[in-house]
Amino acid sequence: LVNEKKYKVFLTRDEDFFIPLDKRVAKSRKKKADLFISLHANSIVDKNVSGFSIYTLSENSSDKQAELLAQKENQADIINGIDFSGASKDIMKTLIDLSQRESKNSSARLAKYIINEVKKADIEILQNTHRFAGFMVLTAPDMASVLIELGYLSNKTEEKMLNSVGYRRLVTKTLTSAINEYFKNYK
Repeated sequence: LVNEKKYKVFLTRDEDFFIPLDKRVAKSRKKKADLFISLHANSIVDKNVSGFSIYTLSENSSDKQAELLAQKENQADIINGIDFSGASKDIMKTLIDLSQRESKNSSARLAKYIINEVKKADIEILQNTHRFAGFMVLTAPDMASVLIELGYLSNKTEEKMLNSVGYRRLVTKTLTSAINEYFKNYK
């Protein structure tokens, strides 16, 4: 993305240490990010499972997430820098829900572009590639957010691929193409 010379790219961390999930979202919001991409390598008991998948915020968890977000932010400076500290709990919940709905739509569009590019690159994908969950890193009300599971470290073949420089370059090129398409069509 940096080589594209049209994006400002920020990492929530560049070393192997834990940052609380809400702090990751807060860092990206502070930078006024348009996208938040959380990259993961999964591991499960079934060592035969392999493949790429992508998550966006679940519609089922939106009301709960919106309420938690409203409580956490104390109804202040939550949406695009506007101070809603005088708003009632119900108004704040509605405003966050509306903003989060737009973020969910943007996230779903980004996920679609990523999945299309991953398929073109012939990267193995899981069935039901686009999945939905209430992950904390997906709850920002003012940016598209996706959580990408690059594959499974519990699968020895996939672990070798994930550790391969060539495969990581393929994934990077694929994600960059998808992000370029997303911004070309929706921003």
